Amino acid sequence: MAPLESATAAETAAVPKGAPQLKDELDIVIPTIRNLDFLEMWRPFFEPYHLIIVQDGDPSKTIKVPDGFDYELYNRNDINRILGPKASCISFKDSACRCFGYMVSKKKYIFTIDDDCFVAKDPSGKPHNALEQHIKNLLSPSTPFFFNTLYDPFREGADFVRGYPFSLREGVPTAVSHGLWLNIPDYDAPTQLVKPLEKNTRFVDMVLTIPKGTLFPMCGMNLAFDRELIGPAMYFGLMGDGQPIGRYDDMWAGWCTKVICDHLGLGVKTGLPYIFHSKASNPFVNLKKEYKGIFWQEEIIPFFQAVSLPKECTSVQKCYIELSKLVKEKLSKVDPYFDNLADAMVTWIEAWDELNQPGASAEADGKAK
Repeated sequence: MAPLESATAAETAAVPKGAPQLKDELDIVIPTIRNLDFLEMWRPFFEPYHLIIVQDGDPSKTIKVPDGFDYELYNRNDINRILGPKASCISFKDSACRCFGYMVSKKKYIFTIDDDCFVAKDPSGKPHNALEQHIKNLLSPSTPFFFNTLYDPFREGADFVRGYPFSLREGVPTAVSHGLWLNIPDYDAPTQLVKPLEKNTRFVDMVLTIPKGTLFPMCGMNLAFDRELIGPAMYFGLMGDGQPIGRYDDMWAGWCTKVICDHLGLGVKTGLPYIFHSKASNPFVNLKKEYKGIFWQEEIIPFFQAVSLPKECTSVQKCYIELSKLVKEKLSKVDPYFDNLADAMVTWIEAWDELNQPGASAEADGKAK
């Protein structure tokens, strides 16, 4: 077997270029603490799109972005200035800060990626355009109410199998496209420690809808969603500096999002696309961040499995506020952290609504390039 490797900038540059889909309807959100040299390998795929870069850590540090990209960059000072007291809901010293980019975007779709994610190769050795596949996933319906054994029936070469109800074949709008990773898997710290050399080498050519009523562990490093359908639910919680937990930001957003998608009749897809995850984070550092979450999730997940939102919750915001009340009521007994998180969920929705009123614009407040 050939060694697992990412595509080079030269290989991606050689990919035939078509007209970029959703060019004026999609923002790419990247949280970072370092120079974004990794964008060079993504250039043919990302350059036509607008980037929102959320700088974590020291705001006095200069983040270098390769020439030719259209972007705006926000650091902690910008977040504090734009949100004022409500900036308390945005995590610091944690990649959860990326959700600020979701809030200030004015586009219909969001794709978010980490700066250690490179271009993967498909089994033929061709560079795999993750963004293009996410767009395909989002623009085709999902089938959460009845499982199709041939996976996504809307992909080329597939269809609904015999026995699939015709009344459900129209599907529902897709709110979330959850991608996967080659090379370094997204493992928790205990699994990292017992499998330090394990790599994911399997490129599985498959997309499927996660069934209604089924939760999943959402990873934020290769993720796209319809901001108009589900954006306010994509809050990555209170993590990092001053908080008792980390590395559960995307998990929290995924559980909240899935419960709300199920309630509103929206779909969530997982599978393709793949990125090449280039480096493993330190498992001992991760264990310190995850330690409480590993215990808490045994109560958090049953909580979400039991959530039933009232029929009066007809918007994402109403669903999320109701969920915050349930978090405060049911999870505060697990740890006082959940009291603070429930309050932050409300603050997040208030800030989202303020920035997303007709005529509101945060774009001018960023460092546009």
